[in-house]
Amino acid sequence: MKNAKSRRVLVGVSGGIAAYKVCEVVSTLFKAGVEVRVILTSKAQEFITPLTLATLSRHPAYTDENFWESTHSRPLHIDLGEWADVFVIAPLSANTLAKLAYGMADNLLTNTVLASKSPILLVPAMNTDMWEQMSVQRNWQQLLTDSRYHAMNTASGLLACDRVGSGRMAEPPEIVAYTQSLLQTFGKRDLAGKRVLISAGGTREHLDPVRFIGNPSTGKMGLATALAALHRGANVTLVHAPANWDVPLGIQAIPVVSADQMRASMLEYLLNADVIVMSAAVADVKPREYSYQKLPKRSLPETLPLEFVPDIIAELATCKQPHQKLIGFAAQTGDIIKPALEKLYNKNLDVIVANPIDEPGSGFGSDNNRAVFLDKQGTKLEIASCSKLEMAHHLFDFVVPTLGMGMHSEIQSTTNI
Repeated sequence: MKNAKSRRVLVGVSGGIAAYKVCEVVSTLFKAGVEVRVILTSKAQEFITPLTLATLSRHPAYTDENFWESTHSRPLHIDLGEWADVFVIAPLSANTLAKLAYGMADNLLTNTVLASKSPILLVPAMNTDMWEQMSVQRNWQQLLTDSRYHAMNTASGLLACDRVGSGRMAEPPEIVAYTQSLLQTFGKRDLAGKRVLISAGGTREHLDPVRFIGNPSTGKMGLATALAALHRGANVTLVHAPANWDVPLGIQAIPVVSADQMRASMLEYLLNADVIVMSAAVADVKPREYSYQKLPKRSLPETLPLEFVPDIIAELATCKQPHQKLIGFAAQTGDIIKPALEKLYNKNLDVIVANPIDEPGSGFGSDNNRAVFLDKQGTKLEIASCSKLEMAHHLFDFVVPTLGMGMHSEIQSTTNI
């Protein structure tokens, strides 16, 4: 029997050299506290053994040999289908794709798909020519008309066949992130058809080509917000300062460096956005003069003349339309509520996220965060420490009910999560 807090992932592995990547997916999910079960097709076993995945999941991995074993009180595919909160199929081969598209059930994996009602994450992987075949693309598009199925795009790169092209399986961290999103949203696409514009990272205000004024923001919260929006069906544009991560497939990335560049990009994409999330840590000041060549140490000024940079979020607020929602962040030390409320009203925001940067496990550089959501209707929602991806989903749970509405009618009585 499932409960609201269960975290159960069933991983189906079909034939393909990319099956080796599933080891990292299973291991990472288990370490995150997720219960994992694995099914391998007969072809998958030619690339990876059930023993390997059983060891990583801490549970026996299932094959077609287990299909009708008398040790199971109920048919195995029924038990597994009802057990799973989320079903991940990676790699998805052309053969298994065709079977799913036509509702075929000739092995344990495909029978379990039909016996399950959980959201299914499809992660295809195959040779470029195979992936681009008209028949394969027809099957792919047909399958995606079923709302149960969530798709990860194939990447381009060097394949095992030495071909350079599309068909490469998504990387394990991206698969894990999407799976964690599905565990939290149960597969809902409440941002489908919406355009979400997000800023991320810390801007750099250069004195010369090698020296700059900056801050310790890594952009992880903005990246997590972009992923959460993408997984909920949104069209996502991410304007990001320099960062040590790659932008996942499916997100339009706009790299910038300075506050002026970020301002220009945010204003450019503002018009078409439904939700704007300003999570970037934008510099407040910049050097008054810039040298196009590196300054010798002896030429550095004893006092550095500074000037203020544009207040991007305040300008966005003056330009936004009534249907648009503008969300700001207030990273604070000490009392986080009072300055956040001041920013909420003074800059005419719809929602502000107040989060502490002086507590362990939250703020800049951390994989986790703690926050309080505030809006102009007086709603206050405290979110305990959680991953930044989970925090992003809590934020959209807070905001989505208000899109096209005037109040948080669905969550007015919420106090704590």
